[in-house]
Amino acid sequence: MKIDKSKIKAIAIGRFDGLHLAHFELIKRLGENGALVIIKDSKPKLTPKREDYLKIPCFYYKIEDIKHLSGEEFIQILKDEFVNLEKIVVGYDFEFGFNRAWKAKNIKEFFKGEVEIVDEFFLNKVSVHSKLIRSMLESGDIKGANELLGRKYFIKGEVVKGQGLGAKELFATLNLDVKDYFLPKEGVYATRCMVNNKAYKSVSFIGHRVSTDGEFSIETHILDDFCDVMATEAKVEFVKFIRDNAKFTSLKALKEQIKSDIAQAKQALESEN
Repeated sequence: MKIDKSKIKAIAIGRFDGLHLAHFELIKRLGENGALVIIKDSKPKLTPKREDYLKIPCFYYKIEDIKHLSGEEFIQILKDEFVNLEKIVVGYDFEFGFNRAWKAKNIKEFFKGEVEIVDEFFLNKVSVHSKLIRSMLESGDIKGANELLGRKYFIKGEVVKGQGLGAKELFATLNLDVKDYFLPKEGVYATRCMVNNKAYKSVSFIGHRVSTDGEFSIETHILDDFCDVMATEAKVEFVKFIRDNAKFTSLKALKEQIKSDIAQAKQALESEN
């Protein structure tokens, strides 16, 4: 549905990747007729579609289309597109224009409406940033990443055909083709898997199948009763990192390890309730 930009009176500008706790400090200052102006690049995202989390309009601007502009030219584009704009909200570290030469305080030079610069946001004395959340996910610190996000990190993907080995020799899994999402560290996780709006306890693997064919895969074994053979898409929420990816000398050894993974995942998911 096309949104009438003339109705927008306030915008918050930024990348908004992750839509974490600090981002919501900006969003709550927008008021009723607010929107996000999202600067988009080509990197995998913590939140590929911000609309999945928000009830306010989101407008995307590709970094390639605006990175050559001066600060004044960039703000002029926004004034031209949002003709009734009254307020701009940015974070304390916002930079814009060619070579990011203009700072948050410079917006007031080009915009005569209200400019609100939001202070750095801390959670338990930790400054909340998307970069830190990515770093936590890369190291397997799911608990820390989820705390800064204010929710559980998740990925979504299409259910695709896998090796066929799981159901025959190991444990049946849903195999996912995930695009655009930032992926956590390779390894095994306690997770929750959403299929057709129903949540299931699960244990998930992300990484190269070093014990079999060496291919990269994202696989989820559902721990609850599950018979939805028509599943076409699944969402995986990360609860706890269980172990690193590892190579096993036989399928028997791998199966024994998966049994242990399942037990740990069940314990983690039950203690969460």
